[in-house]
Amino acid sequence: MRARRALSRALAIVLILVQVPVAASETSPERIGINRVNLAWLSRDDQKRVLTEMAAGGVTHVRLSLSRPVNKSIEAIEIADRLGLRILLEIQLGNKDYYPQGARPRSGFGRIWDVYRLSDLDPGRFRAGLRAALQAIDDKGIRLDAVEPGNEINYSAYNGDLLVYHKPGGRTPRSAAEIADRDAFERGLDVYVEAVRITREELRATVHSRGAAVVSAGLSDVGVGEADGRGMERLDPGEVVSLLREKGLDDVVDAYGIHVYPGRKRDAALMRDVRALLDFCQPRGATGRPCWVTEWGIANTARACPIDDREREGAIRAVRGAFAQLMEEKRLEAAFYYDWDTQPAYSVWRCGALSPAGAAAIAPASAGGLAR
Repeated sequence: MRARRALSRALAIVLILVQVPVAASETSPERIGINRVNLAWLSRDDQKRVLTEMAAGGVTHVRLSLSRPVNKSIEAIEIADRLGLRILLEIQLGNKDYYPQGARPRSGFGRIWDVYRLSDLDPGRFRAGLRAALQAIDDKGIRLDAVEPGNEINYSAYNGDLLVYHKPGGRTPRSAAEIADRDAFERGLDVYVEAVRITREELRATVHSRGAAVVSAGLSDVGVGEADGRGMERLDPGEVVSLLREKGLDDVVDAYGIHVYPGRKRDAALMRDVRALLDFCQPRGATGRPCWVTEWGIANTARACPIDDREREGAIRAVRGAFAQLMEEKRLEAAFYYDWDTQPAYSVWRCGALSPAGAAAIAPASAGGLAR
């Protein structure tokens, strides 16, 4: 009788473990990953090849994009899940299905792609499209680790409410007060917060991803000098986070997204600049939210094989050191390097293998990957 009772209890525990979704934070105390966006543009065989190489290279967390064609994006998500990769899903807000039929993208004047105005996004269309995609993902038994609606909404490359000037080289805005069409920009931020709220609601309606973290759009760290040179409006990430918080962002997100491209500097300068950029990130329970670095990168323009990655590896270890400090302070929860194999300067899959700098970028913190 005692044996039967013990067996019954054991079976009950097993059933609970099988049936109840486990929150991502319970199974993944650290999130060190890498980007591989736009897999929807590849064949299924190429999707499988790329993701298999990533898994074999030690990648555990990956940032993928939900872009058109959506069914192809979901195919890549399914392959990644089967390989055991934990998925941060970036929802590309440039999907034309999220906008009214009469909406037209703002021109990039041939210097950058044309992009829709965030203020034109239709919340009803967005909900319908997102619900269908999340249901298809859920039907495959996939549990998303996190979802990030949007990308670099503080920069005109991804937000049509910010201007691309006819001619580059002039002075661009230093604050929201100088934005050419501030009213449209503010309306776009209102729409964005609503889109994040919808994202949270639709995730909670799923079976497998209801515990996924919601991360606000990774904000660009493009500086004023680069913006002037390109003739493209942008705002500092800290200012945009403040504006979004006034509109209720903290009620609908678990973390703030941010991008970090610090360039080549001495180690001390790299660490100082990273900490300064992430100054607005706060521990849970404090005012505000912690950050997720959903993109970061150090360039190496060398193309020869075998690759000499020593200088970049040192810079990457310095950045990881800054991330380590911020993670210890509970102000940073995740860091996803950009990128695996598509950007000639930033990619870490070089000459048919993961480069030394790439290995340092994705090494888990528990294995000493974060430099001290």
